[in-house]
Amino acid sequence: MIFASRLRLARRFHDPNEQLKIGSGYDHNWVLNDAGEGLHVAAKAFDPTSGRTLTETTTQPGVQFYSGNFLDGTKTGKYGVTYQKYAGFCLETQHFPDSPNEPKFPSTLLKPGQTMHSETVFTFGVKP
Repeated sequence: MIFASRLRLARRFHDPNEQLKIGSGYDHNWVLNDAGEGLHVAAKAFDPTSGRTLTETTTQPGVQFYSGNFLDGTKTGKYGVTYQKYAGFCLETQHFPDSPNEPKFPSTLLKPGQTMHSETVFTFGVKP
């Protein structure tokens, strides 16, 4: 499941894919091909109804994509709107799950006295 081209997320939630069934939607870590020094594009999103755009850049090597699989209408947001299943999504930049136990993954080891720095930038816009 690679999002190399544009697709409507909602059309994929119920695909006959084992991983989508296990997580009741998306909850996956994606390895970013352009990871390296400096900021690189992690994700882009576009809402064709409103024209809103999102470009996410990061110094992290991966992004966790979560599609609101366990929202159930019990959380209330702005203007009293309740959050239903798949009502939103998260793009969480990070290292890969299980990095400490996988020597081939980028290291997450932080020793006493060391500092960790990462940067993620969310750029919002509107397409006409």
